[in-house]
Amino acid sequence: MGHAIFITSTDTGVGKTFFACGLAGLLESYGYRVGVMKPVETGCAKRDGVLYPEDAWRLKEASGCAETIERICPYRLPEPLAPSIAAERAGVRIDIDRLLTVLEEIKGAHDITLVEGAGGLMVPIVPSYTFADFARVAKLPVMVVAANQLGVINHLLLTLEHASCKGLTLFGYVLNRVSNEPSLAAETNREVLLGLTGVPCLGELPFNEPGAELANLFEEELDLRTIELLLGKL
Repeated sequence: MGHAIFITSTDTGVGKTFFACGLAGLLESYGYRVGVMKPVETGCAKRDGVLYPEDAWRLKEASGCAETIERICPYRLPEPLAPSIAAERAGVRIDIDRLLTVLEEIKGAHDITLVEGAGGLMVPIVPSYTFADFARVAKLPVMVVAANQLGVINHLLLTLEHASCKGLTLFGYVLNRVSNEPSLAAETNREVLLGLTGVPCLGELPFNEPGAELANLFEEELDLRTIELLLGKL
């Protein structure tokens, strides 16, 4: 049975898919069999008459995962809303047991599987069942992607506290620059957070310029020792 990591974020639009794709590509370049899963994707536009899960396709392409897109992303919904309400409005019933079964099957065929949520930990997949609940039931250690900007200290600490309250294993967090504008907050956030939480910072990612080679960037900027420990390589 392979390992798996749940990748969440402090908010939507902070670079969660960018990070998951970069990590998947890096691990794949090291020779690992990398599985990916996006249990639910909302805001999917139609292409050729079917809903196109853009984030899930990016994960598949970055990882080289051979699973079908229907298994990587079992639920694809048109409106950009929390999965619970997007599914209700689309007349779709999300089956949590189905998601857990598919996850176990993908894990079993790969060395490591990266599971990307939608939004943050407290976003509901179905009423009264959040991504935090999914990670807890699936026993997935959590990695948090946070926008390295003003306000991230509060957002990140609240996310980490909620994860702890849910009994989740916190793998670490990554600070991601979402703008190339000068920011004193972005320059000082990591130091402040080191004094406020014992959860490790796995690295700071610079603003992603289009066309950047993600595998090389991630190898330079991330602390890979914790990932290697998870994979049993140290």
